[in-house]
Amino acid sequence: MENITQQGYVHTEIKTNGVADITFFHPNHNSLPSRLLQALVDAFAAAGNHPDVRVIVLRSAEHRTFCAGASFDELVAIEDYETSLRFFSGFGNVINAMRRCPKIIVGRVHGKAVGGGVGLAAGTDFCMASQYGSVRLSELAVGFGPFVIGPAVERKVGVSAFSQMALNPGEWQTAAWAKEKGLFQEVFETVEQLDAYLDHFTQNLSAYNPEALAELKKIFWQGTEHWDTLLYERATLSGRMALSDFAKTAITAFKSKT
Repeated sequence: MENITQQGYVHTEIKTNGVADITFFHPNHNSLPSRLLQALVDAFAAAGNHPDVRVIVLRSAEHRTFCAGASFDELVAIEDYETSLRFFSGFGNVINAMRRCPKIIVGRVHGKAVGGGVGLAAGTDFCMASQYGSVRLSELAVGFGPFVIGPAVERKVGVSAFSQMALNPGEWQTAAWAKEKGLFQEVFETVEQLDAYLDHFTQNLSAYNPEALAELKKIFWQGTEHWDTLLYERATLSGRMALSDFAKTAITAFKSKT
């Protein structure tokens, strides 16, 4: 178990009230290497098809950071386009799995979200956070852009707020700002308050007509049917740019600061 914990994990717990907790963890600030991204894809598919699951909660294990995005160690090691494309397709695959999942997905953001972590929050149907849930899109600082998660983030916050985040890769936006822009629906002063409301909200949600919830899910995501193709195309942009001399220099410099 210790070795598994060191490598990170994705775990699903189905509770008696029909709420499924999908929890991810990685010792490096809850970052997500390709292996864990695929595990999240599988977890959403399994929970979405499970007859006892009414509502899904996406959360990360306790750490100051909700999710630091993609694995920087994995990014640094990329040397060819095929590997780069697979790497950048990872978050796109997760967002599409969340989009296709027939169950309502509620996000619990207890701490900071960076890059792909913001994409995860944007991929939920309803997202709540503590005041510590600051957000930042750091991709431009390392030689590419938030291309893959961009459609999901823009869908929630609009073009103006997305451009503000994308063009200020070193600047944190507060959880209050994220609520104002629509990324978060609720923000609480403490994690304890967050969890109390989360339990209350999901308990109520799980008691509603599952057919009605499934139809609402379809309505929420209308107009995104082309995202399988769109997010793959966006991954090709990142995959190509990450191999450029500019990006490699930027990634090395960024890595030395962390």
